[in-house]
Amino acid sequence: MNRPITLLAFVAASSLGLATRAPGQQQAALEALDVFLDCQNFYCDFDHIRREIVFVNWVRDRQDAHVHILGTSQPTGGGGRELTFAFIGLRQFAGRADTLRYVSRNTDTQTEIRDGQLQTIKVGLMRFVAQTQARERLRITYQAAAEAPVGEVRDPWNLWVFTLNFSGNAFGEQQQAFTYLNGSVTANRTAQNIKINLRLSGSYNRSSQELSTGPYVNVTHSFSGSDLVAWSLSPHWSFGLYSAQNSSTYYNQDFAIKAGPVLEYNLYPYDQSTRRQLAIRYNPQLAGFDYEQETIFFKTKETLPAHRLDVVLSAQQPWGQVETQASAVQFLHDLGKYRLTLSGGIEFRVFRGLNLSLNGEVERIKDQLYLSRAGLTDEEILIRRRQLGTDFRYFTFFRLSYRFGSKFANVVNSRMPNIGFNEF
Repeated sequence: MNRPITLLAFVAASSLGLATRAPGQQQAALEALDVFLDCQNFYCDFDHIRREIVFVNWVRDRQDAHVHILGTSQPTGGGGRELTFAFIGLRQFAGRADTLRYVSRNTDTQTEIRDGQLQTIKVGLMRFVAQTQARERLRITYQAAAEAPVGEVRDPWNLWVFTLNFSGNAFGEQQQAFTYLNGSVTANRTAQNIKINLRLSGSYNRSSQELSTGPYVNVTHSFSGSDLVAWSLSPHWSFGLYSAQNSSTYYNQDFAIKAGPVLEYNLYPYDQSTRRQLAIRYNPQLAGFDYEQETIFFKTKETLPAHRLDVVLSAQQPWGQVETQASAVQFLHDLGKYRLTLSGGIEFRVFRGLNLSLNGEVERIKDQLYLSRAGLTDEEILIRRRQLGTDFRYFTFFRLSYRFGSKFANVVNSRMPNIGFNEF
């Protein structure tokens, strides 16, 4: 694990007497800090953090906190993740803020990643804990780092990272059986001035069922690939070359490919992307199609010019998070063949204890050049063997949750974790 020289603060005693303060009680110094932990797009082991950091009070809502820890993350080129923890002061600490980062490697275990998160949170809290009575029970130690290697560090892989995945499942009964196989391979190289992402994936699905009319067997497959080479032009501008390939029974395509240059402008510098970004991306394309069956436009092959525009907005803030993307794709041989997509999600803290999550996607579809002229049988429609003609598509999801009661969340009790009411 990549461990820089750090200042390690820990508690000598296992209990600091964190008694709940009566409303309106005034003290020269706080007994202990009230902290709200908010890991927005990665997993934090909150039980482990509460066990190990006992010199603060953990609360369930940011309105009760002296410090709001906002955690965000983004993948690194080596397959790990860069975790960013923003320590935002509230109430009497308003105006104070720090940001610390921890980088995990792709070979780190979950325990190592968890320990790295814990160490980063401990160090980040010290500035605030120093203003409480808990500082009297803290002890400071220093762990010297190992000597740096002599000479230039050699990387035989030259920053390339490869990932292979293969999975499958099978299910069977007397009158039906299902088999599914899936695999992928990726190759990535990420440096400050250039990024290369290569991906290839495929799946195979076979199902057989005994119907009243006799046995019915359905076999489908899909294959997809993508290639991106992107150069860093400035803190706001990027240029790249992109292509995507596809073969799919569902989309009536033996083979399809789209390729072209990409220009992107990000309103915020790229080094702020874990907290916020507003990017505009333009991609002219040349698209080629080889269809399994003749299409409704009497085509078995065709090559067409097209272009695509994307606007991507994402933000992780103390009030919640939002991710939205608007896309427009249009074929240039016929401007009436286009697709408009708006997708996104928002998680918003309405007020104390009440959280609202909204997710959805809506599409205006006018570019289904691939629809089979042969049509579909009732069986093929029921099993979704091929895409049906449509002018629109939508998906929505919402969640509203409300929690109330004690504001403290210090106690951890892990007894009988798997017992529930799902026996039936």
